[in-house]
Amino acid sequence: MPRNFDIVVIGSGSAASAVAFRCRAAGRNMAIIDVRPFGGTCALRGCDPKKVLVGAAETLDRARRGEGSGVAAESLRLVWRDLMRFKRTFTTPVPAQREEKFTQAGVVALHGQARFIGPSTVQVGEEVLEGRYVVIASGQTPAHLGIPGEELLTTSEAFLDLDELPRRIVFVGGGYIAMEFAHIAARAGARVTILHRDRQPLPRFDPGLVGQLVARTRELGVTVELETEVTAVEARQGQLFVHAGAAERARGWEADMVVHAAGRVADIDGMNLAAAGVEWGRHGVKVNEYLQSVSNPKVYAAGDAAASGGPPLTPVAGYEGAIVAENVLGGNCVRPSYHAIPTVVFTIPPLAAVGLTEQEARDQGFKFVAHTAATADWYSSRRVGEKFSGYNVLVEAGTDYILGAHLLGDQAEETINLFALAMRSGLRAAELQKTLFSYPTHGSDVQYML
Repeated sequence: MPRNFDIVVIGSGSAASAVAFRCRAAGRNMAIIDVRPFGGTCALRGCDPKKVLVGAAETLDRARRGEGSGVAAESLRLVWRDLMRFKRTFTTPVPAQREEKFTQAGVVALHGQARFIGPSTVQVGEEVLEGRYVVIASGQTPAHLGIPGEELLTTSEAFLDLDELPRRIVFVGGGYIAMEFAHIAARAGARVTILHRDRQPLPRFDPGLVGQLVARTRELGVTVELETEVTAVEARQGQLFVHAGAAERARGWEADMVVHAAGRVADIDGMNLAAAGVEWGRHGVKVNEYLQSVSNPKVYAAGDAAASGGPPLTPVAGYEGAIVAENVLGGNCVRPSYHAIPTVVFTIPPLAAVGLTEQEARDQGFKFVAHTAATADWYSSRRVGEKFSGYNVLVEAGTDYILGAHLLGDQAEETINLFALAMRSGLRAAELQKTLFSYPTHGSDVQYML
């Protein structure tokens, strides 16, 4: 006999937890299922552990940038094994803590692969669960590349759990994962190469600032090869060999580790969605404006498993989970808004953006003024020895609304939130410019960017 629940949630990350806790607090009978340890990508194998490593690399870099200005940093280095031990103090307790929170809240927590056997019926091992609704919030997984030797690639998750850092590392792809991990690995002493198939890495960011970041990455000693598509990976005499480029321009790189950084897709393959009549694609479960399956009204999806149009970011996952909870509890009544959501590449220095790029603004027919400059000579950059920094802020002509803000430099990941707040609140550029910020801070730089 199946066990009956009001809502069955698949996944245990930010989106899944938001659904489970909100609906349970409203008195609903809940079950949550994960084939992996409870906690989700961000807490266990993504942004949280990554930022621990970035923090150590930032400390080292900040000290080295201070040489010649009163700081002697010649003996500083990253000790990888100790860094991993420190990182695990954050990640190791999470699964048990998260499961305990579910249990204390009265949510039935189950381990195993969830597979649909009906429109709202899910099987986990020998157990069958029947829900009034099922919410898919299972996150993402590395995309299949379809190249020979793909099984030799190391995932970003495995990279974040290395006891020893290999001497030579090649990253396949030029997105967030490649750029962030390259900055960590290079500062830890590895020889790093990034192979990216397009003309520009980080395509969703301002091209001028990306160009500065690439220059900084190369100055760090990282080899960045653009318009270089990886075609195969092979094992040769105890090492790996990466093939890239067309036949007439074929090249190769030797490596001790090759890391998959060429994109991620919704982690839904093992769920037997066809048995539930759920339509899906590369970007996840196809949903309507309420995050409800377009083909099965008993199923909702949130976070990276939903083809919602929202960016694949942890805050967005939690936000969508809360919206799904509201719609399940009260009928479809809330639609998500993805206006002015900031995103950051945690390189050193970080690259941050919110809103439209110049090209997107032109494509959408906006008339605007682009306030842009390199800021290496600004006080806020010089005092920390940051030679690579700049901004590009787009202000709509006539209305004075901020259309987009793009920052590179020390603490850009924090400053971008001021622009996001202004944009979501409808604050005009002139009003933000008149704000009295504490000084001298990176926040006080905002008035000079407008």
